[in-house]
Amino acid sequence: MIKINRKVEYALMVLMSMKNKGNSDLTTAREVCDAFHCPFDTTAKVMQQMNTAGILQSHKGVKGGYTLSKDLNTLSYLDLAELIEGKSFIMDCHHMDGPQKPCEMMNSCNIALPIRRLNDYLMMIFNSLTIGEILSDDNLLALKILPLKKVENCPLTKATV
Repeated sequence: MIKINRKVEYALMVLMSMKNKGNSDLTTAREVCDAFHCPFDTTAKVMQQMNTAGILQSHKGVKGGYTLSKDLNTLSYLDLAELIEGKSFIMDCHHMDGPQKPCEMMNSCNIALPIRRLNDYLMMIFNSLTIGEILSDDNLLALKILPLKKVENCPLTKATV
């Protein structure tokens, strides 16, 4: 099963907390950490990353904090996860660009194409699933909306096996 990185979980906790508070109220890393018992340094770093990316906006000062600056319905899960983790989610056996080399078994592997297909599907889903949908109060919202969406901009549709 797919495992969500802890830092991505902290980002989702922050965004859910801020969504529930409303856009005008400031949120601090300390406030999130106290409420959800997550580590301060990591949570603060995640909030800084989201600030740099324009998802949050920082407000300086003694009573400073962060507000949401991006509509969560326009932020894909894939974009958030790649931002927080600092890496692409392309399967290692297919990563032909950059310093990584493809898996040594790539030419003889009998599941390379099925794994590639699975990766393509997951990337399309994660790219079209928004944080607003994930954090919605409607538990089935994403399942209702996803089949109706036009899935586009999959990062792997241009590559070949």
